[in-house]
Amino acid sequence: MTAIRTSTRRAGRSAGIGLAAIALMLLATGSALAAEGGKGSEAVFITELVLLMVAGRLLGEGMLRIGQPAVMGQLLAGVILGPSVFGALWPDLQHAVFPSVQAQKSMVDAISQFGILLLLLLTGMETDLKLVRKVGAAAVTVSLAGVAVPFCCGVALGWFLPDSLLPRPDQRLLTALFLGTALSISSIKIVASIVRDMNFFRRDLGQIIVSSAILEDTIGWTIIAITLSLAQAGHVDLASVARSVIGTAIFIGFSLTAGRRIVTLLIRWANDYFESEFAVITTILVIMGGMALVTDAIGVNTVLGAFVAGVLIGESPILTRHIDEQLRGLITAFFMPVFFGLAGLSSDMTILGNREILLLSLGLIAIASVGKFAGAFLGGKLGGLRGREAFALGCGMNARGSTEVIVATIGLSMGALSQNLFSMIVAMAICTTMAMPPMLRFALARVPMRRAERERLEREEVEAKGFVPKLERLLLAVDHSPNGKFTARLAGLVAAQRGIPMTVLPLDTVEDEKTKVAKTKDKQADEGPAKVPAENLKKSQPKEDRPDPVDVIVRALDAPTDEAIAKEAERGYDLLFVGMDTMRGREGFHREVDRIAAAFDGPLAIVVGAGDHLKDPEESGLEMLVPVNGTDVSRRAAEIAVEISRGVEAEITALYVASRNARQGSSSRARRQQKAILDDIKHLADIYGRDVATAVRADVAPDMAVVAAAKRNGHNLIIMGVSRRPGDQLFFGDTAAGVFKDAPISLLFVAS
Repeated sequence: MTAIRTSTRRAGRSAGIGLAAIALMLLATGSALAAEGGKGSEAVFITELVLLMVAGRLLGEGMLRIGQPAVMGQLLAGVILGPSVFGALWPDLQHAVFPSVQAQKSMVDAISQFGILLLLLLTGMETDLKLVRKVGAAAVTVSLAGVAVPFCCGVALGWFLPDSLLPRPDQRLLTALFLGTALSISSIKIVASIVRDMNFFRRDLGQIIVSSAILEDTIGWTIIAITLSLAQAGHVDLASVARSVIGTAIFIGFSLTAGRRIVTLLIRWANDYFESEFAVITTILVIMGGMALVTDAIGVNTVLGAFVAGVLIGESPILTRHIDEQLRGLITAFFMPVFFGLAGLSSDMTILGNREILLLSLGLIAIASVGKFAGAFLGGKLGGLRGREAFALGCGMNARGSTEVIVATIGLSMGALSQNLFSMIVAMAICTTMAMPPMLRFALARVPMRRAERERLEREEVEAKGFVPKLERLLLAVDHSPNGKFTARLAGLVAAQRGIPMTVLPLDTVEDEKTKVAKTKDKQADEGPAKVPAENLKKSQPKEDRPDPVDVIVRALDAPTDEAIAKEAERGYDLLFVGMDTMRGREGFHREVDRIAAAFDGPLAIVVGAGDHLKDPEESGLEMLVPVNGTDVSRRAAEIAVEISRGVEAEITALYVASRNARQGSSSRARRQQKAILDDIKHLADIYGRDVATAVRADVAPDMAVVAAAKRNGHNLIIMGVSRRPGDQLFFGDTAAGVFKDAPISLLFVAS
């Protein structure tokens, strides 16, 4: 209770500070804005944006502190700044700040509409199509039933409305169709934002909710197309409806097949060949805009195109994390508060002062909520969900938000809705949207997590902190030697499980030690080391739930080796694999390895093959030993080992080298620490269904312990996490140097 009171007081202080700040801004700009009169003004436009951002941010902060999504604060900010509060208290100033002049409204509406597209783009990027496919049946049944039941309720209600609420009583069917659509369609923008803000987006049920809302949106806009044709021509235009339905199916089908490949190529091309800043972001915005225009051309709302663009961009195998970071800040800081604030501005709660309209509005809200809940609940049960899941689904699908405002605005402009009925629908949209978060939170708290879902979320939580899951692009510097082929094989095994694209730089194009560049034909490059990972990928992919095929690109060197590596690295790579015929020098690594490593400012994977791995680099077995000590670099090595073992039958042993005192039992803290470190590695492997044996050695020198353990237990590959040390030569410390010198088996150094 103390925590609740504290958060409530903090929320109250945030709200009070926010309202005071808003009031001061209004007082400071009131006289200047009033002097502008009814003209469109740049000052008014900037003031509107600043007020929406400030009010949305402060009230959103207050909502977060009491357990509500921030988007509710942004909606509430719009309500307060609109005619419901600000307009009722100070109408002249409210009209000066938010004038009804069409030119002025168009300026901020344009920002809002573009914000809708960006919000859907971000939502699409976070949508896991593989998970959506798993819950596809439930999403389809929920969307169909979730539209049909409330739509029928709305149409029935339209037939019994008093004539005083109808703009044209002789066209009651038109009003009934608009009312049915208004009651049936959910707001994908608000539903997705609330689910994401509640940190429920990755849950299976969260994906069903968002997927169902997308399908409902598509169905709803198809119904709007039918209704608009009826309003314009007095009859249903079957050709227009058929064009929308067939066009949508073709658009989605093409996007999820050839479109995915096209989007990936465009992103890679912009990243690799443009030198100007944020070229990839520009490309993404162009893709989003183009796909939005396509859906608009086929008679479906542009939000569908933006969402599908986000899905394809999110599935792009490169730069998704970088793109997400750059886009999210701009969208959440600017476009979301403007968009949701304007949704609140569109409502006028003063109409509820009329007793008859208030009662009718309450009835409309009740019918809309019950109809939507019943339809979604029925669809969930038909889709195989349990009772509590279907209940939560019904609660989650009840948010209408700005979609209702858009539908109501269309109906008002077409003469299908009266002004009072329009206001009632807007009030219904606000109430259902505000009620949705607490209802959904209440329902979700009672939804038990399935075992498979728990395991998936646990794996995603581990991956969020891991090294390998963040790899989006690999670079290989290898030659045609057995060690180069073995390096390509290991890189292929790492890439195969996640569909990570790879670029190969064949080092054989260098003629001599002075790195003189040879003009190598494309055919020679194609037959080079890229062939090894390409073949290896097919063998290492699991039979079920395979990722997308790995894209392998071969680039012939067009400059000295170190310069070519540095130039290629500018295109964005997360890990460089290095494997050459000659890896050892007089005092450590060969000087060519030193130059290659120095040219790449990022994690390295240095492979030194030996024994059977050089005799048969493509088929020889893998028995891996991973020294661990609790550091981040040793855990990276363990992740690489687990990833390799997922593609082939390979055993892994995690070795902890303890001090002699800990081995003899004189330090209980040391024993607990070593157990925790080894348990962490075992847990990491268990998440992916792999087994890891553990061992503890107590020796004076850790390098001697590692080499002795490898010899004694028959391991043929040591994967060791290391850190680069300063200097002209590549050096990973004394322990790694000792292992490099004395180990008679293959080595893989994973360097930070």
